[in-house]
This record gives sequence, structure tokens and C-alpha cells, in this order.
Amino acid sequence: MRVHLKTLGCRLNEAELESWSRDFQQRGIQPDGNPEHADLLVINTCAVTEEAVRKSRKLLRRAQRSNPVAKLIISGCYASLNPEQAADLGVDLLIPNTEKERLVDIVVEELQLPTMPAAAMQADAYSLLGNNRQRAFIKVQDGCRYRCSYCIVTLARGEERSKALPEIIHEIQQHQQQGIQEVVLAGVHLGGYGSDSNSSLKILVEEVLEHTDMPRIRLGSLEPWDLPGDFWQLFENPRLMPHLHLPMQSGANSVLRRMSRRCRTEEFLSLLESARRQVADFNITTDIIVGFPGETEEEWQQTLDFVAQAAFGHVHIFAFSPRSGTKAASLDNPVPREVKRQRSEQLHQLAEKTRETIIQQQLGKIVPVLVEGGNSLSENGRRLWSGYTPNYLRVQFPSEQPLENRIVAVTLEQSGNNILLASVVENQEKPAILATETDLMKGE
Repeated sequence: MRVHLKTLGCRLNEAELESWSRDFQQRGIQPDGNPEHADLLVINTCAVTEEAVRKSRKLLRRAQRSNPVAKLIISGCYASLNPEQAADLGVDLLIPNTEKERLVDIVVEELQLPTMPAAAMQADAYSLLGNNRQRAFIKVQDGCRYRCSYCIVTLARGEERSKALPEIIHEIQQHQQQGIQEVVLAGVHLGGYGSDSNSSLKILVEEVLEHTDMPRIRLGSLEPWDLPGDFWQLFENPRLMPHLHLPMQSGANSVLRRMSRRCRTEEFLSLLESARRQVADFNITTDIIVGFPGETEEEWQQTLDFVAQAAFGHVHIFAFSPRSGTKAASLDNPVPREVKRQRSEQLHQLAEKTRETIIQQQLGKIVPVLVEGGNSLSENGRRLWSGYTPNYLRVQFPSEQPLENRIVAVTLEQSGNNILLASVVENQEKPAILATETDLMKGE
């Protein structure tokens, strides 16, 4: 049998799709990139915005048209929030978010599918590298206890649920055996890991560092208020990459209160100062929502001042879009579309300046880069490879050597279009050896 898997939305949805693909293969059901060849169509839907709902419905209809005889299975936030609507689209099986971890088992049982015994399958039958992916997303947590006024995802995902530590360790070890050199620990409320199991995110990171040899470990998006004061000590281990994405959403405390956010700007700036003081070259990125209902010119200027002071490495900018079912959708004083467009442009220009400042600070340093691709050519016809520095700045450099999925030392030489341009350090005895990373990250 063959299964076609498709997802919309967040990185967590992608991590779930990777897990399902692996689990289907272990049962003898082969993933197929062409929906027309599949016996099963599995769609992981999204509902973060009204546009995401529209895209989810469109994707379901397109899947049915491409292969009307295949069984259609859906999960995700749209399926969980709107099961009746989804059922009207001819779905054969709907699996809510609360049952996502068992999706493959449920599909096999409910549809009575013939499968190959697990013992007959190779343990490494599924590999991200075979699908041109060098970084694995590990879902460690689901659900959220908070109710930000603009967010529907917490309602769709349900209560907080943490994956057991042994399962996480085993999954990381499996990826490493297949050649993966970088994993990202991800969750809906990652900082809430362990809230249901007498554990914590700090304990999780410590256990992953102690019980795996994965060369590079990253953390997914984290709420700023979830980080304890001693959290930065974890980054003394060079395998934990010095970058965090901390979504702030606004730089005006009055707007943050209307958003039901639990962090204030002065607290956030103090957090940044601690991180940068204790961890060399620490990079922090964020999300900002432009044009939240009632956002005044004064509040907007406060946000611009905050972003300039924080000096983010990157800012994900979202123009506010009301999502039915959230408190924010019914707030008064909506910001006109043209005002949101102008403010978004202002913020884009500012964010580019702060990013360029951080890039300039990196020039001349030697850093390890995990090479993720080399599909383009330089002006002189040499192959251009790309990847990310430990602090998550994109790097591009030429080399005639086959470097994909290797950790190589490069010298950061100049900036270009908000990325770093580099050259490979010559005479590297072991370009992919982890032992050199400590020195490299110190710029030695």
C-alpha cells in the first residue's frame, strides 16, 4: 500500500508528518509524493487564521479530485475545530489533535489495512536525508494552558501533554543513526514541557545533552516568561545552539495586555541582556503582530522603539487578521488595512537594519556550519553551498567538494542581501567532527 502525506501550517505539523511517514513505513505502507498513486491520503490541516481554514478546505477538495478512490484521512487544527464541516467534505476518517500520536495505529485499525510485520521492516527504512532534509523536528509537547486573545491554536490543540523522556531520547538516537546531525525540539507550548509529568524544559534539555550525541540541538519557539534565570547555563554545552525564537507580538505594554500576553517589554529586554551577557553571539528572533485592534500611533511607536532596542536577528511580521472564535476578533477599533500595510513596511525596514548590524558583528569569525544544500552557482560557475551558523544566521559559500550534511568550518567574510558570505577553511582534517565545535564557536 502507498500513502500520500500533506501538511499545512506550523513546524509542529511538519514534525508530526515526519513521524507518521516513519510509522507508516514501519508497517509496510510506503509514502508516495504523488497523491494519484496513493491508497491513502493523509492531510494535516491548519486553522491559525481564516485564510489557513480556507487553504485547508481547498487542499482537501484537491486531494479528493486527484484520487477519488483513495481513503481520505484528516487531522490537525481545522479538523479538530470544525469536525462537522470536514465530514461534509467526504472524509473517511477524522482524527482529532488529541489522538495524533496514535494516528497511524488508528488508521490501520479503523480501515483494517493489511500491513507488514514490524519485525520485517528495516529500522532505518525512513530517512530524512533520503528526502533532502538535514534537520529533524522532534515533537516533545502538545497543547497549551494559556489563552492569548488572538490565538485559536490553544483551543484546537487541547490540554498540555508531554512526550516521555525515553521516547524523545530514542527518537533522537534513531535520527542520528540515519546520519542526521541537527534536531529541533518543538511543541505548541514548548516551555510548558513537563507540566503534566513533574519535569521541565530545562530537565529535558539536560537529559538530551547527557544521553545523546546529536551534534547540534536547537529549541523551537518559546514564550519569554517560561525561561528560568539559570536557563542560560545550558548553553555552556556547545551542542546547544545559541539561538532562541521568543515571540513578543508587540512592543507596547498596553497592547500586550489586550493580547493577554504574560510578558512586559522591560522584562523581555532584561531577559535579552542576561542571555547576551552570558552566551557569546546569542541571537534572538521574534514575532510581531502589526495593527492589533486599538493600536494607536503612540503604541506603534513604542513597538518600533522596542524592536530597535532589542536588536533582533530577525522579525517575523504578521498583519493582524481577526480569527473567529477568539476574543480579539470582537475587539473595538480595528486598524485600517492601509495603516497596517504602512506599519508593516516600517517594521520591515527597521528589522533589516537590526539584522544587518548583527551580521556585521559576525564578520571575520570562524564558525561551524551544517551544510544543507548546494543547488545554485556563483558568478564564476562554482557551486554555492548554504547552511546556518550555530546562532542561526544563513551562510553561503563556494566549494567544489561534496559537502552536503557535513559540519564544516567557514570564515565569515562579508554580508550580502541579509545573509553571510563565507569561504571554507582550508586543510580541515575532520570537517564534520564535533570536537572542534567548542573552539570554533569561540572564534578560535
